[in-house]
Amino acid sequence: MQSVQSNYQGVWGNRIGFGQRPALLVIDFLKGYTTEGAPLYAPGVVDAVAQTPALIDAAREAGIPIIHTRILYLAEDCADGGMWVKKSPVMKGMVEGNVLAEFCDGVEPASGELVIVKQYASAFFGTSLASQLHAQGIDTVIMAGCSTSGCIRATAVDAVQHGFRGIVVRECVGDRHPDPHNANLFDIDSKYGDVVSREEAIAEIAKLRSDRT
Repeated sequence: MQSVQSNYQGVWGNRIGFGQRPALLVIDFLKGYTTEGAPLYAPGVVDAVAQTPALIDAAREAGIPIIHTRILYLAEDCADGGMWVKKSPVMKGMVEGNVLAEFCDGVEPASGELVIVKQYASAFFGTSLASQLHAQGIDTVIMAGCSTSGCIRATAVDAVQHGFRGIVVRECVGDRHPDPHNANLFDIDSKYGDVVSREEAIAEIAKLRSDRT
């Protein structure tokens, strides 16, 4: 049987690269994913959180916009989660007052950085994210966060559908198991955006910083 790489070669996998005006989107780095024993605990997210401060620091030094997202339900019995919380009732832990719904240490929003509250997987669905990015002339969305097979994939798909270059930073995204993590990175890189190393992303961000000085 043909390997997946050879099957896709020449059909999928074109590179889109970085544009001129990126923003960094840090998606749902919440303690529920990094606390052992919690239902959402995902070892791959623990690793991703540890890799991400350097990426955030590079973005802050370059002065590019940084946007954080969190899942948070405000309605009784998480009714604002609609069918998603029926399919995935584990998400009902994402409510005010639950420490598991708070941002992970080391990747918290800094003062002045935008925080978008969402109720579904994609950071674009039901939020003002696309409008805010377009208003700032952003053409590239660099993504870190979790989980790779859920909110990262959904956001990457919506990013390209909204006209943005989507860049997923490999070391800075994670999942609860390596198989869905790797499969979804493969799909994203093939069809929806570029998957790049943290080193490459930081180098591209540094280029923008030097261009502005």
